[in-house]
Formats: sequence, C-alpha cells, structure tokens
Amino acid sequence: MRTIVGLWRWRHNPLRRGTDLVEAWVALTAVLLFALATPAVGWICGNTLDSSLRNTARVQHEQRHRTTAVVVARVADHRHIAYDAESLSDHASGTRVTATWYAADGSARTGTVSAPLRNPRAGDTFGMWTDQRTDKQVRGPMNATSARVHAILAGFGATALAAGLVECARRLIVWRLVQRRYQRLDRAWAAAGPDWGRTGAGS
Repeated sequence: MRTIVGLWRWRHNPLRRGTDLVEAWVALTAVLLFALATPAVGWICGNTLDSSLRNTARVQHEQRHRTTAVVVARVADHRHIAYDAESLSDHASGTRVTATWYAADGSARTGTVSAPLRNPRAGDTFGMWTDQRTDKQVRGPMNATSARVHAILAGFGATALAAGLVECARRLIVWRLVQRRYQRLDRAWAAAGPDWGRTGAGS
C-alpha cells in the first residue's frame, strides 16, 4: 500500500518536492523488483538446490545397498532409538537387535543394528540400508520427492528473504527522504522565524 502511495507522488502537483519524485522512483523500482527479481532469486536458488540434492541422492543410491535383515535376537538394552532416514517414507522408531543380512557382494553379515520394529522377535525381517564400502547400517538415500520438497521450500524461503530485503531497503530510503524533508523544513522555519508576525515583514 505504501508503495502505491509512493507511485502516486508522481502526479503533477505544484507543491511536489524533489524528494517526492525520488520516492516515486524508489517505489517503482521496488515494484519491479517484487515482480521480477524476487521470483527470479527464488527460482534460481530452488533450481540450484534441486540439482545439488538430486546429485547427492544419485551418489547415495550408488554407494548404499538395500538389503533384508533377519532378527536373531533383541539386544539386552531395551531402549528405543530414533530410526532416522533421509527418505520421507522411512521414518519410524527403532530397536537395537542382533541381525543377519547379505552385503552387496552377496556375503552374509551379522551385527547389531537398528530395526524399525516395535517388538522385534527372532525370525522377523526388515529392510535396511548399508554402506557398500564399510557394510555398516546407514540412513536410506534421499529420494527424488524429498529433494524436490527441500528445493521448493528453499526457493520460497529465498523469495521471501529477497522480498524482505527489498522492502527494508525501500523503507530505509524513504526514511532518509523524510528526514531530509524535516531538515529542510527546520532550516526554512529557522530562516522565517525571526520575522514571523512582524508588521511590515510581509506576514
């Protein structure tokens, strides 16, 4: 709304000051930045992050192996731990168990891992991801949906940030213009003040 008021200062008016015209140009610049620059910043940021995350997801899929583990026994420590994963569909609570699984090269492995099961029993199976280099349990690789969601959110965030910066800059410039008007008014008043109301002083 204040930006529109700034544009209105362009109208022809004998009382229009130089700072009014400057404020109008500032308002027009802000409108153009809001309409063109801020969406472009959001698109560039989101697109760049999306490309980066897709590359990360591709590398993770190449370095991680999906396998099926079989529960041998539940670990004595019954505390639940967070079964974390980067994939949106893989979040669940996990329990420490001893399990067996097959590595990427087909060899059998046995170890203590986190199972996304509430009450795991011997013989239960569950899917998990392992690092092909270390064969240790790792988070599931990021999927395309997760990468796209993060990129979209980052794009909106960048757009909002850019818009906020433009608005802050506009407000700062307008504040400085208002201060300049007050200074000129004070100087004019100081010059006219001593003769104000005197007979024959033109008042």
